[in-house]
Amino acid sequence: MIPVNEPLIREKELQYVTECLKTGWISSEGRFIREFEEKWAAYCGMKYGIAVSSGTAALQVAIGCLDLEPGDEVIMPAFTIISCALAVIYDGGKPVLMDSEPRTWTMDISKIEKKITEKTRALMPVHIYGHPCDMAPILELAKKYNLIIIEDAAEAHGAEYKIKVQGSRFKVQRKEQRKEGYEWKKCGSMGDISCFSFYANKIITTGEGGMVLTNNEKHAEKARSLRNLCFRRDRRFYHTELGHNFRLTNLQAAVGLAQLERIDELIEKKRWIGHSYNERLKDISGLILPVEESWAKNVYWMYGTVLNGNTGFDAAEFAKRLKEKGIDTRPFFLGMHEQPVFRKNGLFNDEHYPVAERIARKGLYLPSGMTLTERDIDEVVKAVREVIEK
Repeated sequence: MIPVNEPLIREKELQYVTECLKTGWISSEGRFIREFEEKWAAYCGMKYGIAVSSGTAALQVAIGCLDLEPGDEVIMPAFTIISCALAVIYDGGKPVLMDSEPRTWTMDISKIEKKITEKTRALMPVHIYGHPCDMAPILELAKKYNLIIIEDAAEAHGAEYKIKVQGSRFKVQRKEQRKEGYEWKKCGSMGDISCFSFYANKIITTGEGGMVLTNNEKHAEKARSLRNLCFRRDRRFYHTELGHNFRLTNLQAAVGLAQLERIDELIEKKRWIGHSYNERLKDISGLILPVEESWAKNVYWMYGTVLNGNTGFDAAEFAKRLKEKGIDTRPFFLGMHEQPVFRKNGLFNDEHYPVAERIARKGLYLPSGMTLTERDIDEVVKAVREVIEK
């Protein structure tokens, strides 16, 4: 079986973890925590990094920094992981859903403004499967309506977005040629608060783990407090706010720091996997392949494909047939509006998002892990052809 993902762990990770064990710094203090926070923030172009126990925790801490009032709204894509909506609901807010853009599968930015109300507090763009969301219009809307941007970059380590800064306005450069005044911005550097996951299948992994990034010192202080049970600096075990135990361990940070030291190599491998699949699968009429818009650098965190209407079966059947041939896959997200737990609680009733629904039923991702070889890719492609073209 070719697994859908396998992390690449090398000697430097072992060296750093061994240092933790030998020195006794195995909990949530130590040099690797500090260095990982500082260096990940610097890599992404942000001032402050706050390491937490998961990407879900990062989202909860980020939303916690907003001090939502009951019923405050956060606009997000329907097509995303449940953690995005969970974080808002946990803090008494209301997730407001958007359909997906059909090419990139990210949030359809053309429809956001119609959803903004006097209760809207924040926009939550999610960079899906390694491709950036179209951020410039989101930044303009946030400025126009005085909204916070919570940028979910959990799946987009090192992905980039081409943008032009004109005073405080942003415009997208949609031509291949770079012109003066345009720059590439890393995903996770464009929000007021951004969130990352370092789960085992992410480009940088700590096994479990995540991070919150921000340029706002008050948000950073709030995030540090929320991750650590809201202990007060002046009096421990005396609490005036409720927080969480969302701390990352020094052991985990040691693994993350070792991986960060070779992030360019990891991103290059991911892009090689994506381009290799694209070249080999491009002539299969039954598949819609991932894109890379001219204003984006896709890191192909997972190589997603969507069946078109000609195959006669859905993604679940596609996955079953591939598994019979020794190829592991994973389904696409199911839209938040179709999650039984939300419907049971009266959320998103009678809401429909056609693009999100289509790709949820027709989409899956193929093996995309860091240990994947060219021979593995050839074997995956052979199986895909046999299933679709037979």
